[in-house]
Amino acid sequence: MKLSTQEEYGLRLLLQMARHEEQSVTLSDLSKREGLSQPNVAKLMRRLRRAGFVKSTRGQAGGYTLARPSVDIRVGEILNALGGRLYDATFCDRHAGAHASCTHSGDCSIRPVLIQVQVAIDQVLGKLTLGQLLCSEIEMRQRAGPRAIALPLIEGRTS
Repeated sequence: MKLSTQEEYGLRLLLQMARHEEQSVTLSDLSKREGLSQPNVAKLMRRLRRAGFVKSTRGQAGGYTLARPSVDIRVGEILNALGGRLYDATFCDRHAGAHASCTHSGDCSIRPVLIQVQVAIDQVLGKLTLGQLLCSEIEMRQRAGPRAIALPLIEGRTS
């Protein structure tokens, strides 16, 4: 899975806001803290506001605040709002090639693997909250541990 820049930057902006959860944060502040242009931050904040993650207040004391506590915002829902899922049910309809429908729609060995990968991603990111990310990289590595999610693929077939 590869995060788009929009997903990464949006998540980073929300994390900045979570670090200052009780305060209103301006576009200028967010831009400086993350090293992003103000127009790019403004575009992302509009998207995050429309998705219900942030509230905006106009005026001299205005800015942005989280719409919900950081412990109630799931990373999976943020990434879905900003970019979508790695695999969804309409993937084969949208990427059929030159045909009206995918030539492999009746028998596709790739689709079950992508579904399993998406389920594993959903399990991890569906539990992880923005509030849980308020720690250092070392702390997060210790919390996560050296775990791997085993996918129930058929074993023994290598050809």
